[in-house]
Amino acid sequence: MQIALRRFAKDGYHATKISDIVAEAGVAQGTFYWYFKSKEAVALEIVMEGRRQLLDVIAQGYRRDIGTVQDMVQASEALLTKLFQFAESNASLMELLLGGGGVVEPVRQAIAETRAAMENAFLQNIKRAIELGMLPEEINAEIRAALVMSLIEGIISRWLFHIVPSESITSKSAGQLAYETARFEFFGLLGI
Repeated sequence: MQIALRRFAKDGYHATKISDIVAEAGVAQGTFYWYFKSKEAVALEIVMEGRRQLLDVIAQGYRRDIGTVQDMVQASEALLTKLFQFAESNASLMELLLGGGGVVEPVRQAIAETRAAMENAFLQNIKRAIELGMLPEEINAEIRAALVMSLIEGIISRWLFHIVPSESITSKSAGQLAYETARFEFFGLLGI
């Protein structure tokens, strides 16, 4: 699966052949079919496993107890650090999930569902903070979750894949980006 993932991210889904995957793995093509019905099946398995891992990371940020604004910022920074570290360690997966182009419809749908599940996990975190009285009830949690998700997708794309080359982003560590992102998440452009 790791070889297939790396190939999908590097060469693209359609350009990657099963024969390329098994040659690099040093196994016979029949061995591939013992585990997977098709190239689509291995891609779907990769996306599903990636979704599980990403949701596990995001779930670590779920609020259990009330806290101050500073506590929320620190908790968000810790969550984002773990998320950015995961992204850095799993760059091929993130490229597949965030690039997502050039795959067949079932894989594209699984990627869309993964991104929606991530956004929903952020939504649940925001709703929990509202329940605890840490965020105002009148905020639109769905829009805030979409904004957080877009912010994270954008930072990861710029940081890991240099979508918009910027040394001020690409030279940062996961922790440094998490620090900046958490403060922007809570304080916006004012940075207070």
